[in-house]
Amino acid sequence: MTRVTPEESGFESDFHVYEPHRVGLPRLRPYITELWRRREFAAELSRSGMRAAHSDTFFGQLWLVLNPLLLATVYYVLVAILAGRGGFDYFVHLVAGLFAFYFISNCITAGAASITGGGRLVMNMAFPRLLMPFSAVRTAFFRFLPTMIVYLAFHIIGGLPWSPVMLLALVFMALMIVFGLGAAAIFATVQVYFRDAASFLPYFLRIWLYLSPVLWYPEDVSARFQPFMVLNPLYGLLGGWTDLLVRSQIPPLSVWLSAVVWAIVVFIGGSLFFISREREFAVRI
Repeated sequence: MTRVTPEESGFESDFHVYEPHRVGLPRLRPYITELWRRREFAAELSRSGMRAAHSDTFFGQLWLVLNPLLLATVYYVLVAILAGRGGFDYFVHLVAGLFAFYFISNCITAGAASITGGGRLVMNMAFPRLLMPFSAVRTAFFRFLPTMIVYLAFHIIGGLPWSPVMLLALVFMALMIVFGLGAAAIFATVQVYFRDAASFLPYFLRIWLYLSPVLWYPEDVSARFQPFMVLNPLYGLLGGWTDLLVRSQIPPLSVWLSAVVWAIVVFIGGSLFFISREREFAVRI
């Protein structure tokens, strides 16, 4: 294995000068090597953030579950009254979809604030800045795990089917993590340049929720709108997730392809977009 010298990594020299520069990518191999070498830094940054938010306490984790659960109850009542759709299986679908959507939403919101909220680290330490949005995704994932215990309880209470194919939902969970990493990097970069993005983000996420298969099933989409669903990354990610986890059904091939393509494209595109801009962050925050 080739050893990366301090000069090649760009993170071990004695002096660092931050100034505006032409947008461009650094040498990716040393950058990725340094990113992996400092992975424990991202983990510790995530743990400290969870302690600060009391996410590691009983009541902190309880609120992580209650918030989307209460929202699912509200949506269930509204849909049952307005659309006449009821049934405990639909409520379980809402719970599974909202828990997953909140995971992606937390990746985006925490990732967006990771750079602007960590100004002192950016100014005073030399390290791959991509660790910061990645750390936010780690935090969102560990906040997501307790909700799965609650979901399984509802699955049992509702008497929904169990099948070995449900294990394939782990594939969609992995794809959501990959997608979340890329999305966190994109929004972290955007918020450095446009601070007002934080104000618009809740409205953007709420609209995205309504356009995603959380309040409705993927097959509810009419034929004329079906071709446009591929433009929504969460159509495949959440649609495949709920099909496997809630209904024990293998999603169509188009759902698999949509989820895989969007996860990879957003991860690679978002990471490269972030890396190409990160050397300018210190002079903008």
